[in-house]
Amino acid sequence: MIRNKPKQLGDLLMQFLRSEGLETPLLEYRITNAWSAVMGESISRYTTEIYVRNSILWVKLKSPALKQNLLMMHGDITRKLNAYVKSQVITDVHFL
Repeated sequence: MIRNKPKQLGDLLMQFLRSEGLETPLLEYRITNAWSAVMGESISRYTTEIYVRNSILWVKLKSPALKQNLLMMHGDITRKLNAYVKSQVITDVHFL
C-alpha cells in the first residue's frame, strides 16, 4: 500500500483552480470585495463601480476631492489590497 503525504484541502482546491485557469478570476473577485473592508465604510459610500482589468483595479468615485486624496495614496492602497487577499493580484489602482 502506498501512502502519500496528507495535503490540506485549501491547498488542493487552489491547485485545482490554478490548473483550470480559475485562480485569477477568483482573486480578482476577492480584491473587488476587499475594497470596502480595506478602505472603510466612509470611502465605500462614494464608490460606485469597482473592477479589475489587466491587473489594474479601476474604481469609479462620486467625489472629485476624494479622488485627488486617493490618487496620492494609490501605492499604499495597492499594497494593502494585495496583502488583504495574500496574493499579488493587482499592480496599480486607477480612479475614474
